[in-house]
Amino acid sequence: MLKLLLLLLWTWTSSALVRVPLKRVRSIRSQLRAEGVLEEFLKEHRPDMFNRRYAQCYPPGTPSLRLGRSSEKIYNFMDAQYYGEINLGSPQQNFSVVFDTGSSDLWVPSTYCVSQACALHRRFKAFESTSFHHDGRTFGIHYGSGHLLGVMARDTLKIGSLTAQNQEFGESVYESGSAFVRAKFDGVLGMGYPSLAEILGNPVFDNMLAQKEVDEPIFSFYLSRKTSSGTPQGELLLGGKDEALYSGPINWNPVTSKGYWQIKMESIAVQGANSLCPRGCQAIVDTGTSLIAGPTVDILNIHQLIGATPTNIGEFLIDCVRLSSLPHVTFVLGGTEYTLTAEQYVRKETLGDKEFCFSGFQAVDMLSPEGPLWILGDVFLTEFYSIFDRGHDRVGFAFAKHPT
Repeated sequence: MLKLLLLLLWTWTSSALVRVPLKRVRSIRSQLRAEGVLEEFLKEHRPDMFNRRYAQCYPPGTPSLRLGRSSEKIYNFMDAQYYGEINLGSPQQNFSVVFDTGSSDLWVPSTYCVSQACALHRRFKAFESTSFHHDGRTFGIHYGSGHLLGVMARDTLKIGSLTAQNQEFGESVYESGSAFVRAKFDGVLGMGYPSLAEILGNPVFDNMLAQKEVDEPIFSFYLSRKTSSGTPQGELLLGGKDEALYSGPINWNPVTSKGYWQIKMESIAVQGANSLCPRGCQAIVDTGTSLIAGPTVDILNIHQLIGATPTNIGEFLIDCVRLSSLPHVTFVLGGTEYTLTAEQYVRKETLGDKEFCFSGFQAVDMLSPEGPLWILGDVFLTEFYSIFDRGHDRVGFAFAKHPT
């Protein structure tokens, strides 16, 4: 009888939680650098030049093409490294997506897409799905490294064993810019609040909550440092958290504005001194970008304090030999200190037979009614297990367990 009860308990808990394996791949930035074309790409994708080149490809007055829109949304996906699998339609069609807490829309390439990027990725075939519903509306989303135009649709979405019926999503029919060509993922699944959506309708997690697909209104991320296939590269857990993947207590931070997963950050210190934003500042917790970003003046201060030198394309290099002597950078969130060592905030890349160390900090000026925003991307989230609680509108952090 006890064995039966334990089996029933295990079956209930395992069905209530869905694990989505995440793969870690080389970022688009790393690919471009290895091919020696990063500088040319960055010049071509400056917002002003990019818009002049592609504006004629879009209907006149497309709102998302206005200058400045890219700074309102995700900065870019050039550094995105983690993605997982979803299914759309009946029968199921498989797609790889970035599970992105910094946006709220779901889109995948359409079979009718005319861009080179779509030809290199899996495309949604609406005519093969018996559960497909045409919407008729069009949409445009402007990311920092590309712009896409598409049409709206509704269909059955599956993530693991969870199902969202009549899920609104976008079918992209035109993806401009070469960033999408090089992306290892097909599309993006936003996990931010509904107010952040460009596409009208419920975001995926909201739909799952409304349809009672998850027992708890929580999802959590574990991002591994490893890229080898023999170890977990990352995991999204829908419906709860996994105590085996973190240690110590969870520190909860209330959401201060329900668009991004935006929280208050008390301060940032370099080696315990030189505090940045001493009166507090706002930060968004963003799985869709790999770097830690902040206002230009503050990021320049950090780079001076850690001895980073600028390149001609706006990146910052650090002498790999000096890593052990570089200062720690500490973020204070909810009264708890989260400290990164140089080994943790530096990105190492091998070009030819040489190893280069790049700063994991990037200047991005994003404004909000509460002031300039910082972005806590994967450089931060790799070290700290993150829990997103829609029931209490809060974000939790705990120390991630990484195998030695």
